[in-house]
Amino acid sequence: MKILFVVNNYFATGNGLSASARRTVQALKDAGQDVRVLSGPNPDAAGPRPEYLLQKYNFPIFQPLISAHGYQFAAGDMAKIEEAISWADVVHLEEPFVLDIRAIKVAKKLGKPITGTYHLHPENIFYSIGLGWWKGINRALLAIWRDWVFDHCSYLQCPTQNVQERLIRHNFKSTLETFSNGLVPDRCLRPENPPSDYFDAGRPLKVLYIGRLSVEKDQPTLIRAMRYSRMADRIQLHFAGQGPRAKAYKRRAHKLYQEGVLKYDPLFTFNTRDELRTLAAEADLCIHCATVEVEGLSIMEAIQQGAVPVIAAGWHTGTSQFALDSRSVFPEKDAKALAEKIDWWLSHPEERWEAGKAYAASMEHYDIANSAQKLITMFNNAIAANK
Repeated sequence: MKILFVVNNYFATGNGLSASARRTVQALKDAGQDVRVLSGPNPDAAGPRPEYLLQKYNFPIFQPLISAHGYQFAAGDMAKIEEAISWADVVHLEEPFVLDIRAIKVAKKLGKPITGTYHLHPENIFYSIGLGWWKGINRALLAIWRDWVFDHCSYLQCPTQNVQERLIRHNFKSTLETFSNGLVPDRCLRPENPPSDYFDAGRPLKVLYIGRLSVEKDQPTLIRAMRYSRMADRIQLHFAGQGPRAKAYKRRAHKLYQEGVLKYDPLFTFNTRDELRTLAAEADLCIHCATVEVEGLSIMEAIQQGAVPVIAAGWHTGTSQFALDSRSVFPEKDAKALAEKIDWWLSHPEERWEAGKAYAASMEHYDIANSAQKLITMFNNAIAANK
């Protein structure tokens, strides 16, 4: 089967959508499928190129903000799009943007079936410009995406149940298939038994947040939670990520240290994947406060390393489905509730260590090879329905 992935920037770093696309394409290739990519250029000029290369498109006015989120649009070269789609048996859309609309036009002209994956909510866009709270504008954009892009997909992958429920509420017409984007199987670096200093009453307790420093990831809720935590004087906060809110969040977190709320100055780093694996394996807790999240690859990978999570539950985030029980869930933006969960876990080290093992084992269910097989079935169904 010849599968074409359409994605604006397949090689972007620090961007969950692009990372997911790369892993999915590799998993499909490992499963014996012929997969090619229609995309913009690799930011690394010396790196690999997509099979069908589009030119970079600089968005007027907003390009600096777009770049700060690790994203880049591609120009919609119709000749190149037609060349790519002519090759394919099925066209798979990763985004709901102009490139995808043009791909739909060509696919329909050539009679090629179209599928898609729902990777981001409108709020992911509008929070970046301070409009994430405005329900009307987010609903309007979702309706545009539905009518112009997703309803042209015969099948649409929903990575979480939360996504499926939202799309049903908004009357999406595609056949909705709900399964995870999947994780690459990985060895858990956390040892079988706790390190020698694990139960030391005076050691710093490592509380990690992995994720882009942006409004919708809501790192400020974790920062505020420190003012309510009775364990604050032992907590070493560590934010691993980059993004447009980096300077503001660093100031807010450092203020806790200046005021004496925290004994240890919060750390801010941007790390390689291997470094993140080590950080997660060594963390006492891994926090995820995002209010807008389709799935949450970063917290899934942390859990894979035995990190016990505490995850926000909300209307537009599906990540809390990975919590094994209520001790790892709190209502979004509720700093007091988050502090209570953090304090419980940090004051119960035996339970925390055993829970870490259970969490690491739970991620085996999300093996990307299983997700690839489900995608292959979806593609075959789309091809059969198109005949």
